[in-house]
Amino acid sequence: MIQIRTASSDDVALLASLNQIVHDLHNRHRPDLFLDSPELDAVEGFFRTHIADPSVTVLLAEGAEGEALGYALARVRNRPGTALEHSDIIVSLDQIAVVPDAARSGVGAALLEAVREAGRAAGCRRLVTDVWYFNEGARAFYQAAGLSPMNVRLDQRL
Repeated sequence: MIQIRTASSDDVALLASLNQIVHDLHNRHRPDLFLDSPELDAVEGFFRTHIADPSVTVLLAEGAEGEALGYALARVRNRPGTALEHSDIIVSLDQIAVVPDAARSGVGAALLEAVREAGRAAGCRRLVTDVWYFNEGARAFYQAAGLSPMNVRLDQRL
């Protein structure tokens, strides 16, 4: 049984440890962008700041015994209209991580659905996220969950 709950400031150490799962993957593929060993205090501060932000929802997934299985960090964004584009309210999934032992067990899907629900409750019309091209597992997960590519961001080292 997977339980999803809103994280609190009491969870920042746990969130920092869960973040290491996805951070290590990013650092392995893009060490030019991601720190090798981020300072624990700084990572905890990152989560503390986001938990206090009313536009941000941080969710924790827990198993039947209360063990942490993963987390998601999402933000409601209001985009004003322009001469060319409609205004929009979106929920942006900025981070998601699942412990390796719980991969492919429904934890990611439960977190994603909880983010969708938070977005709907906030009046959002769409869910958006981005994924690093090297992260084939995440791309497959999002595609299976019904998300489709919206744009492609390109990168070139100079």
